[in-house]
This record gives sequence, structure tokens and C-alpha cells, in this order.
Amino acid sequence: MSEKYVAISWNRQKKIYDAIVWSGVAVYLLLFIGLGAVLQPNATIETLFIRGFGTCAILLLHIVLIIGPLCRISPKFLPLLYNRRHLGVTTFLVGAVHGGLATFQFHALGTVNPFVSILVSNTRYRSIADFPFQILGLIALIILFLMAVTSHDFWLNNLTAPVWKTLHTFVYFAYALLIGHVALGILQAETNPTLTIALGFGLILVLGLQVIAAFKESRLDKEIESNDEFIEACSIDEIPEKRACIRTISGERVAIFKYGGKVSAVSNVCQHQNGPLGEGKIGDDGCITCPWHGFQYKPETGASPPPFTEKVPTFNVKVAAGKVFVHRKPNKAGTRVEPANID
Repeated sequence: MSEKYVAISWNRQKKIYDAIVWSGVAVYLLLFIGLGAVLQPNATIETLFIRGFGTCAILLLHIVLIIGPLCRISPKFLPLLYNRRHLGVTTFLVGAVHGGLATFQFHALGTVNPFVSILVSNTRYRSIADFPFQILGLIALIILFLMAVTSHDFWLNNLTAPVWKTLHTFVYFAYALLIGHVALGILQAETNPTLTIALGFGLILVLGLQVIAAFKESRLDKEIESNDEFIEACSIDEIPEKRACIRTISGERVAIFKYGGKVSAVSNVCQHQNGPLGEGKIGDDGCITCPWHGFQYKPETGASPPPFTEKVPTFNVKVAAGKVFVHRKPNKAGTRVEPANID
């Protein structure tokens, strides 16, 4: 995106990812509606479709929310992260079908505009039993819509990474709204505990994985305390070849890479989506490759190879007695720093 604007295209990996996701959605809906028709013979086909798409959207949103912490816990889950935005767009589309069917079923057959009807048909906000839960679902769907339409890198590039990331953190607010939407809606009349148990398990899973991932990452944020200009960060032996050791210096995570008898240090934060560069590796092309979405940077300059223009800050480094020392202050993004020789 930093080079030029081009039409959105799907590579083979994206096509396979989407095919798996939509096949899974189709199988889920067929099973849900089929089993629902057998177990609840009095339910109308419209009701089964509304519930099928609704529960599918909730399930997809849970998957979206657990992919991030799973990847922070173990890099084995990184293939799921690469096209997670496709999964997020699918979640919105499935949720939109649920919302559209429910709006038609309950609000489109009267004399009031369906969307106005959602807002004014129930105003008992002080009642738990009769709370207008559909409002919560509508707000959540609007948030998911905004996230879906801004999911492409075009918007990331033009909104800037901080604004884009802030917008997409609203997914947690949407999740909370949907929990309320279900709890104050269908669960009020549901006598079978299956949905309640499933929703509770999903909530515990999402929160639990977030806590575990935060605890693991908190160890990386333990800052090295020193008043020296160059701070002892690690030993040479702690850094795997063509990979990095991550340390927090002056409040910033620094990725210290070892490659071909040399050491370089750059900011650990990728300019694309704040991915952890220190968890990537240096390939045969001599570039650090971010493990999240494949953005690349030269370890000596912190700059992406031409024609791309992304840059991250670099740090001055030196090696003495098998130890790596990193300057406490970062250089301007893209500043070339001569690598320190391990000898």
C-alpha cells in the first residue's frame, strides 16, 4: 500500500482461507437448521434461519477474538492470523443476514418504518426482563460494519495505524453488546440450558486466553534498569541465528537480531498492524519478515526494501565480552546503523 493503490485481489492462500470459512458456515447452518427442525418441530423455518445465522455469527466472533491471544501464546496459530480480517468480514455478513431476517420478521409487516420500529417499539430500558435487546444487536452490527468496510490496507494506510487500531479495538465493545443482546433476548425465554452454557463457556474462553496472553507478554515489558548510555540487553548466546531476542529499553520493546556474525537492533513494532518483528526472522533476502502479515524491513536501516516505504526506528548496538549493549535512545525511523560484529 505504501507503493501505490491497486485493485483488491485474492491470492491462492486467501481463496483457500475463504473457501474453508464459507464451507464451515454452510455446514454449520445446514446442521443447525436440520437438527432444529427435528428437535423443535413447532419452530418455523424463519425462526430456524434467524437463530442459525445469529448463533453462527456469535461463534465466528468468538473465533476472531481468540485468534489474537492464541498467536501471542504460541506462534503455531499464526496461519490463522494472516487472513483474520476475512473472518471478521464474514462475521459481519452472517450477522447482517441474521439482523435482516429478524427485522423483516418482527418489524417489516407494520405501518412504521422497520428501522424506526426497532428504535421506538420497546423503550423499557429499566426492565431486565423486557429490555429492548434488539438495540444492542443493532449497535454491535454497526460496529462490525465499520470494521468490515475499513478492513483493507487502503484504510489502514489513510486513517493511519493508531486511528485504525483504535477503531478495530471496538470489536470488544461489540462483543459485550452481543453478549447482552443474547442474554437479554433469547435466553430470557430459553428453557434448554445448552445455549447459556455455550455462551458462558465462550465468554470464559475469550477472557481466559486474553489474561494468559497478557501475563505472558508482561514478562517482555520488564524494563532493564540502568543509568548507562548503552544498556546490557542480553548475551550473544541468547539470540538464535537469524532471529531475535526481545528486550524492553526506555519503555520500548527492542528486537535484537543476530545474523551472519553481526547484531542489529530495531523497534519490535511493525508499522503495518503493530506486529512483533522480534518474533519474525531474517530470510535469505536479508530482511526481517513480520510474522503477522509478511511486511519486511532491513535490520541495518529499519526500512522496507524499495519500492515500499515503511520504516521503524533503529538502535545503536555494540558487542563486548559476549554481551550485547543497546543504546537507550532510538534513532529516527529508517536511520542506517552499522551492525556490531560479534568478533
